[in-house]
Amino acid sequence: QVQLVESGGGLVQAGGSLRLPCAASGGTFSSYVMGWFRQAPGKQREFVATISRDGGHTYYADSVKGRFTISRDNAKNTVYLQMNSLEPEDTAAYYCAAAPTLFHSGIYYREVNYNYWGQGTQVTVSS
Repeated sequence: QVQLVESGGGLVQAGGSLRLPCAASGGTFSSYVMGWFRQAPGKQREFVATISRDGGHTYYADSVKGRFTISRDNAKNTVYLQMNSLEPEDTAAYYCAAAPTLFHSGIYYREVNYNYWGQGTQVTVSS
């Protein structure tokens, strides 16, 4: 059983940056594909980014490509989401998630693949 705790959210002006860490405990972190999702008020939760077990493969939603970067530090059991050039449309609760996999280079962008979720951290971007 993996426990995930996100942090780093807050209020930022448009054009600003935030870095969201997600700390994992209770499992073998390097055995999991990690992902970030977000949910804006009144909208369904949507995929943001994912990273493979070894960190060598990443995949992004078109809406954040070129602005957001996902990374992981398996020694620290932590995955990060660096968010640059933030826009008001990025306002949402951000969730990290973990998906067990046998494949070192696998990545997942569908919620159904993820077994474990954090409680979320709120990001608000003002215009």
